[in-house]
Amino acid sequence: MADTAPLPRRRRSALFMPASNPRAIEKARTLPCDVVILDLEDAVAPDRKEEARAAAGAAIEAGGFGDRELVVRVNGSDTRWGADDLAALAGTPVDAVLLPKVGEVEDVAAARDLLGVDGPPIWAMIESARGLLALPALAGAARRLRLAALVAGTNDLAIDLGVRPDADRTPLLPALAQIVTAARAGGMAVLDGVLNATNDAALLAAHCAQGAMWGFDGKSLIHPAQIAAANAAFGPDAASIAWARRVIALFADPAHADRGAVALDGEMVERLHLAQAQRIMMLAGS
Repeated sequence: MADTAPLPRRRRSALFMPASNPRAIEKARTLPCDVVILDLEDAVAPDRKEEARAAAGAAIEAGGFGDRELVVRVNGSDTRWGADDLAALAGTPVDAVLLPKVGEVEDVAAARDLLGVDGPPIWAMIESARGLLALPALAGAARRLRLAALVAGTNDLAIDLGVRPDADRTPLLPALAQIVTAARAGGMAVLDGVLNATNDAALLAAHCAQGAMWGFDGKSLIHPAQIAAANAAFGPDAASIAWARRVIALFADPAHADRGAVALDGEMVERLHLAQAQRIMMLAGS
């Protein structure tokens, strides 16, 4: 029996880039983010939607993003561009399609129909009270619909809920916990929302640390200057890496091949800790 499930990809930093900006797309190929999200929605003016869609397709075809995951955020299903965006991405090798303002399972099912059964995986943004109420159903349908990740849309969510977030995002914390819980229940990745204050390094560090503490895999970003903080917060520290190396070496020892638990520094380490150690090394890039 295998010791662990396949390890997920690193998604510490997911940077939104306007698909209508060729210079931004070219720059994205050189940045140290784990995910590049080409945006067809909020970052693109209405009169440039078709241009942005074509540019995203050209960028996907050209490639050059290395080991960065490439995702495209489409326009919503309630716009005149949404269906065409999905149809254009159906036959492409993009890593995922990000749906904005998902409010029910039917939103994802309709997108899956347009993308095709074998089309790209879907990511869903949770940006409303309806989206929060739909989380259990989304988790239950994740495997069937190939829904691979949830992304907290904290700006829209705060407006829809009518809350006034402070620096600690206090009124949003219950919603963030629900999003993480649903993602884990459905076997999905989960990303924290953006921080609009691009010049506040201290607040960014605090939000990244908070997101990591609450179980997010990484953070969605709107500026390249935010990448380093996200990579640091959602990656393991030196002590965790050292512990992981010892655990992996311990279970690699032939003397422990058939053992479910082994003593390490006076504590019992089980094979579930081996899975944790392997994940830490994946996040460390080792």
